[in-house]
Order: sequence, then structure tokens, then C-alpha cells
Amino acid sequence: MSDRSSIRIVRSTPQTAASQTSRLLLLGVNHTTAPIAVRERLAIPTHRLADATRTLADQPGIREALILSTCNRVEILTVQDGLEDGPGAETDAFQSGPQAPTLSVIRFLNEYLQIRATDIEPHVYEFREREAIRHLFRVASSLDSMVVGEPQILGQVKQSWTVGREVGAVKSMLDPLLQRAFSVAKKVRTETQIGNTTVSVASVAAELARKIFGSLDGKTVLLVGAGKMSDLTARHLIQQGATMLLVSNRTESRAQAIADALRTPSITTGVIPLDQLHQQTHRADIIITSTGAGQIFTPENARALLQRRKNRPVFFIDIAVPRDVAPAVNKLEGCFVYDIDDLQQVAIQNKAVRNREAEAAESIVTREVARYSDRISQAPVTESIKELLLGAEAVRQQEIARINQQLSRQPLTPEQLAAVERLTKSLTGKLLHPQIAALREMAADRESDD
Repeated sequence: MSDRSSIRIVRSTPQTAASQTSRLLLLGVNHTTAPIAVRERLAIPTHRLADATRTLADQPGIREALILSTCNRVEILTVQDGLEDGPGAETDAFQSGPQAPTLSVIRFLNEYLQIRATDIEPHVYEFREREAIRHLFRVASSLDSMVVGEPQILGQVKQSWTVGREVGAVKSMLDPLLQRAFSVAKKVRTETQIGNTTVSVASVAAELARKIFGSLDGKTVLLVGAGKMSDLTARHLIQQGATMLLVSNRTESRAQAIADALRTPSITTGVIPLDQLHQQTHRADIIITSTGAGQIFTPENARALLQRRKNRPVFFIDIAVPRDVAPAVNKLEGCFVYDIDDLQQVAIQNKAVRNREAEAAESIVTREVARYSDRISQAPVTESIKELLLGAEAVRQQEIARINQQLSRQPLTPEQLAAVERLTKSLTGKLLHPQIAALREMAADRESDD
């Protein structure tokens, strides 16, 4: 989990001139650093993700970009020009004054989401280079999630990666990095039991509903929103004993599809048209919302709901970001509202079992970060050696072609030409060996210094 110390800039020593001009920066907030009131202002809905990613990638100095926006985090990963270390590298990003790379992201947040730097200053964490890689691997492996080990986050990272590739924002540096993150997440799932002892946000919501009533038998549950989270929550509610489920959604056919899929001889389901939502909400004892469309339930709606229910209590579980239920609804007698941050308290229970597996998963991440970082640090040297060899080979081929042209009247026999090939290749290799060895030695010296 992130803590306040992670809000400080984490930087690596520059490896080579090439690596100084194209480096990683990750800026974000999550459930441990920012309350839901802040996260919902930064949240980018799925239908705007492509446009937002494209706009971010168009910011000055940004070569590649990816945006991850979920109910528990909003993170921006970029490859930028000129991320240089300098005085104040260990100071807080905002307190020391945002530097150029950070300013590009701040400018995007300000222009695209109308968010001022001062509004998010206490909540932002910033990682660079190796630490940015580590954070990404931990996020994809669900080690930084509210519920450690939950499976949804990997799919959300993959969705952001897909969108980034489609709009041309994820290219030669972020693409292999993301693919390695997926590989690490798979390794964590395969080599540990972290996924076998976990619960998702959906299952936490269902567990909370059961604890509220003691039993869900005979209770009616209304799902407002028909996305994947609603579907997962519905299935968990059925496992907890719910037998009556109502679904309401902007696209009624989607609501009907969920209702049809969940209906069995022992499970009764129904659909409420969205334009009739407030007229029929009183039928539900538990209302689980996940639309993220804004405040669907206001204090005025809630008062009318209580009157129709003859003051019988109603429980809201709001797993949407932005929130669907106005916080003021919780102040009304008879209304009990739990948002996504409240679910964290339920998730803390049973944490000891998950933590044992998380320790093993952290070891895997540490090894994979080291391997990938070593690969990146060696990349400029490898590229230099490749260019050196290609240049020498081009000169060798030119000289052989020149000799063949001079001897056009008496061309070399195949045996003689083969001998010349062997001789020139041998000479080229011997002449280049000291330079290649020196490049590799320089890279090794830098690695040991780091």
C-alpha cells in the first residue's frame, strides 16, 4: 500500500545520454492518499478515456501516455523528454514547485478536468524510472489495491493499454513495459495463492449488505447500473442469500440481459425503467449503485423514498466514482449510505491471510523490476553496439563491391570470394572488439555505481 512517503519524487540516476531524453513519470492518487471526494473529481469515465489519453499525449514534451482511472485510483503514466535530476530531487513535487515534466500533467488536469494543482496537492504521489516500473507492476498484480489480490484491476489496466495503443499514445517504450506488467501479474497469480483468498469490491459490497441485515433472505436488492461491477455484485448477493433482484440502467436492454441471466426457479428478478426509478425505488431494501453518472439520489429523492417505504430503513451501497448518492443522504434518519471508502473497512478483515501471500508476490515483483530495469539500462549500450556493427558491415560490403568492380574483367572465383568474406569479417570483428568491450565495461561501471 502507498503511504505519505510515496508522495515524494522518486528518481533514478541517469544511465546514459539517451536515457536522459526519454524517461518515465507516473503521477496519481489512490484510495490511500485521497478521499472519494477528490478521486471523483479526477475520475475519467470509459467513454472519455480515448479522448483524454489523446489530449494528454498532445501535451508539450510528452512522447507516450497512458491513463488508468478506476473507482480507487487515477494514475497518469508518461514518457517525457528531458526528465533531468537536479537540486530538490528528494523534495515534494508541489511544495518545491512543479518542474517541467510534472507541469505537463498538471496542465492537462487543469485544462481537461478543471482541477487546480492546489486542490490535489496533499494527495498526489509521483514516481520516476525504476520506482514507476515497480508501482505499475504492483498495481497490475493487485498488490496496491484496496482489496489485495482482487482480479478486476488487471482488466482495467489492459483496457487503458488497449485504448492507449488505439489512439497512438502507447508506443515503443510503454508497450513493452505494459506487456511485461501483464506477465508479472500472471506470474504472481500462478506462483502464489493471493487470488484464492481475496475478495473483490463487489463481494465486499455483498458482504456488507448481509452484515447490515443479518440475512438477505426475503430482502429486495436494487442494482442501479448494469455494468460489470453490478453484474458481479448481483452474483455475490445471490451467494449471500438474496432471492429478489431488481435492475435499472440507462440502456434498458442491458438491464434486461442481467435480469434474464440471473433469473432461476429460486431467484426472482425484474427491471425498472430508468425514467421510473424514483417512483419504484421504495420496493428495495438495499440499493447498490455503480453508474458514476453523478448524484442520482439527492436528499429530496431520499425523503420521498422514505415516505413511500413508510419510514422503513433503506440502505445504499454506493460503489460508483463519482458517487451516485449525495453524502447528505446519510444524514437523514432511516437512510444509511456506504460508499467505496467505507468498503475498505470491510476489506481489512481477513487481511492477515492475504498478506502472507502478498509477501511472496512482492518478492516476485522485486525480481521482475530488477530484470526489466537492467534491460532498460542496457538498451542504449546494446543499440550503440548494434549501430557500430551495422556501420562496419556496410563499409565492408562497400569495399567488397568496389574490389569486385575493379576485378570485373577477372572476377574472383566462388572459393576466392568466400575467403575474402571470411577475412574481412574476421578483421572487422577484431578491430571492433576493443570498442565493444569498452562500451560494455562503461555500462557495467554505471550499473555498479547505481
